[in-house]
This record gives sequence, structure tokens and C-alpha cells, in this order.
Amino acid sequence: MQRKKVVFSIALMFGFGLSGLQAQEAISTAGGNASGSGGSASYSVGQVVYTTNNGTSGSVAQGVQQPYEIFAVGIKETSMNISLTVYPNPTADNLTLQIKDFNNVKLTYQLFDMNGKLLENKKIIGNETSIVMSNLVPANYFLKVTKGNKEVKTFKIIKK
Repeated sequence: MQRKKVVFSIALMFGFGLSGLQAQEAISTAGGNASGSGGSASYSVGQVVYTTNNGTSGSVAQGVQQPYEIFAVGIKETSMNISLTVYPNPTADNLTLQIKDFNNVKLTYQLFDMNGKLLENKKIIGNETSIVMSNLVPANYFLKVTKGNKEVKTFKIIKK
């Protein structure tokens, strides 16, 4: 009798536990992942059911792989015509950062290790800047070129 109560109690708890489960299910004709320099996104084609709930502070769309859009208002985008190259990559000793059309633009570079630790932070003063890498251990590094607080370009550097 005691065993029947235990089995019944376990079955009852298991049944209540499964009643709250929900899964996402869709019949899509196609889909996949798209990626580019700005990020990546997943998409599906042929979604049959989704719902949208609207409120005073926004809306929420429930369904399979809903799009996410960001609208920026009041941000002025400025463009810079600067061509940056780094060579040789991979490098053993020195790395050269070359800037075409420099025109005394106030740029700085920062060298980071893979953990995000800042190793070097210097101003760029000419068309070619030599960066000493011989004192670093063989690993991957990031070279970030900035103008003020704005990132211009980041390079992945391989030190051999």
C-alpha cells in the first residue's frame, strides 16, 4: 500500500510538472542564418502563426524568429575617408600600421590581448606607425584604431 502511494505521488508530480511546459514549433518553408560586418540574424520563411501584443510602452511579438529593429533618432553620422592597413600579419617582430590620406587626423591605437587587457595606447603621428611586437608572447591580439571615443577600425593580429 505504501509503495502505491509513493508511485502515485511521483506520477502526480510528474504530471503537474509536464503541464507547464511549452515549446516553440513552426512549419517553415525555408530559413537560415545571415551574417555580415554588422552582426548576424536568424530568419525563417513561411511562418504560419504569430501574435502581437500592444501596450502603452511598446509591443511584443510572439512567434518563431521575429525580427528585431532599432530606430535611432537624432544621431548625426559622420564618415571618414581613411584607408587603414596592417602588415605583416601574422608578424614576429614589428607591425606596421599604414594610413592613406592621413591629413593630421587625431587618431590613436590601442593594443589588447585576447582577454581584453590594454597593453599599449599611443597616438598615431604619421602615415606609417611601427608597433613593436617582439616583446609579446605568440598569441592573438586586437589592434583598435580610434578617433576620439569613436572606433574607426579593429584588426585581429596574429603574433607568431
